[in-house]
Amino acid sequence: MTRDLLDWYAVERRELPWRETRDPYRIWVSEVMLQQTQVRTVVPYYERFLARFPDLASLAAAPLDDVLKLWEGLGYYARARNLHAAARALVATDGLVPDDPDRFGALPGVGAYMRAAVMSIAFSKPLAVVDGNVKRVLARAFGVDHEVDRPAGARAIQHLADRLLDHQAPGMSNQALMELGALVCRPRQPDCDACPWSCACVARAESATAEYPKRSPRRPVPTARIAIGVVSRRGRVLITRRAESAMLGGLWEFPGGKIRDGESPESACRREIREETGLEVDVVERVTRVRHAYTHLKVEIDVFRCAHKTGRVRLRGPVDHRWILLEETAQYAFPRANHKFLPVLKGAMTMSADARPPRRRRRQLDEETDRK
Repeated sequence: MTRDLLDWYAVERRELPWRETRDPYRIWVSEVMLQQTQVRTVVPYYERFLARFPDLASLAAAPLDDVLKLWEGLGYYARARNLHAAARALVATDGLVPDDPDRFGALPGVGAYMRAAVMSIAFSKPLAVVDGNVKRVLARAFGVDHEVDRPAGARAIQHLADRLLDHQAPGMSNQALMELGALVCRPRQPDCDACPWSCACVARAESATAEYPKRSPRRPVPTARIAIGVVSRRGRVLITRRAESAMLGGLWEFPGGKIRDGESPESACRREIREETGLEVDVVERVTRVRHAYTHLKVEIDVFRCAHKTGRVRLRGPVDHRWILLEETAQYAFPRANHKFLPVLKGAMTMSADARPPRRRRRQLDEETDRK
């Protein structure tokens, strides 16, 4: 089966940029990006990232903001933070990607899959990878009855992957098995006629490919309602940085948070900004509502334009903050959900600015109001 798989891979493999190198750093970057992300999405990010950070030293020397900005839109930002931290840890020693699996496995963000993938592809270490593609292929081919997201199922899949691994070419063997899952043994409508294992496949013999791999029942994904305030002061808007330990850590955002039961979005917006930053604001208008889905959570976001009340402007609470021009948001890394409302927000802020009289005229109107 392994020989048939490698013969198939030699003919059918895709030409991908990370397959053109044995540089362990570049292979590592590709594997980090490919976690939870499709190949066609990764390719342009991979090329831009390596153009900016061609080696460990350049990545380690970069501010985290620069790394996150290049990662913006790719999602799962902990991957970028961990890769950056690992690069700094290595540069602080010998500046090389270690070829020792245990040392590499101890780096931030390196789990069992990453350890096996990078070590086998870059250094020919005989370690079998198990990812979603591998689980699907092996569960179907061997009719694995265990739920693959449970310990017994994970052990069964790992045992099969270990047995099938070609120890003379472990990197090629691992890539071939993952490629089979990506191109042929797809989640839906697998192309069984093109599969090198079609004659031996249990699921095909049973006409039951849709029943594998078996998984435990999924919990329903909850929905959270969020209120966000774009706080204006002297022509600038407030952005805050999320703590690195939080979800979407290190990214910039407009302040806000969850709407409590029985609370209006406007009240939640004022309360969250006060609790998060210490600022008191007036809600001027609702700009838009957007929806976004994460792996474990769906969010419904109400976006409000807010004005800072007179008084203290020294913030308390955020890890970091900036008062920026709205057009300067392009210089900062924001969560994808924010990008869904930024165009609408910019239009609303432009219309609001256009509707205001010139500064001299505004001063005259203010003086007239004071006299009245």
